[in-house]
Amino acid sequence: MSKLFTPIKIRAVEFRNRAWIAPMCMYECEAKDGVVGTFHVVHHGKFAMGGAGLIMAEATGITPEGRISPWCPGLWNGSQVEAWSKVTSAVHELGGKIGIQLAHAGRKGSTNRGWPGYEQGSVALSDGGWETVSCGTEAFTGYAAPRELTTDEVGKLVKAWRKAAARAVDAGFDCVEVHAAHGYLLHQFLSPLTNHRSDIYGGSAENRARLLLEVIAEIRQEVGPNYPVIVRVSATDWHPDGLHRDTTAQILKWAKEAGADLFDVSTGGLVTGVEIPVAPGYQIPHAEYVAEHNGDPVGGVGLITTGVQAEKILTDGQLSVVSVGRAALRDPFWPARAASELGETLSYWPAAYARGWFPSA
Repeated sequence: MSKLFTPIKIRAVEFRNRAWIAPMCMYECEAKDGVVGTFHVVHHGKFAMGGAGLIMAEATGITPEGRISPWCPGLWNGSQVEAWSKVTSAVHELGGKIGIQLAHAGRKGSTNRGWPGYEQGSVALSDGGWETVSCGTEAFTGYAAPRELTTDEVGKLVKAWRKAAARAVDAGFDCVEVHAAHGYLLHQFLSPLTNHRSDIYGGSAENRARLLLEVIAEIRQEVGPNYPVIVRVSATDWHPDGLHRDTTAQILKWAKEAGADLFDVSTGGLVTGVEIPVAPGYQIPHAEYVAEHNGDPVGGVGLITTGVQAEKILTDGQLSVVSVGRAALRDPFWPARAASELGETLSYWPAAYARGWFPSA
């Protein structure tokens, strides 16, 4: 059997393969209340039918102000738990597993819908936006400047992450992912480019990582010893004065001690104006570096488009899983297509779709 379609067990949860669906913002909460609906049931359900080992739901605000945009989902109240429960039930009924990315956007929050035809930038308070917060007061390019969080406020956010994790369990999610990548709040604290604080959350790498480690520890305490906790990080800021992958690898060693199980390694997103060598699999070397220097399960992502490519990434290096984003939007049955490329058959391919199995090469 190919490595891509070999099951992987994390704590008490077994995932049927290593072809995972990456979290992708959909901006589909039309009422701007953080409550998901039919779109999300169908959106995630089709990935379950398509054979994914894990579907990771998009960045979901731990507080109203933690959302990326007013149209993003949340997990700060019971109505949102009830709505997400319909999504997880559908995925489970179709044989899949689903996690949720718990996030706070920080200075990259209160932004416009990420759709064609919507102008990039911050949403005004009069239009349903909010004052953003961060580790400092420097704005992300083109966005409104944030307010600096006090030390006490940072501590309260740790508790908000814990409460959101408890709601994720109640909603039926199989795991949670802490979003510490792509320039959002935890990444803002991690990077020396944005964190210039003088309190216990600033200065050394240990202090800059303190918020992330406290969040992981609180979540682990909340969900118990059998529940998987994944962390997504940007290994590098692609900037000479920013976060580098050697520091990231060290931070993730501490994260493992705090209770994290697997690291979903991406790159960038903190600042604009940097040169990123985008190409198929361009982020994989950074994920492999983390795996080599950390020793814990690591996932890779970034323009992975074929089963052959995904299998080579897993067999040639030390990565445990791969995640697919845009390719899965184009083809929600991407995992099944990848299996066909590798000469695999899937026992969980729907019997009703048997006549639609991919033709042999």
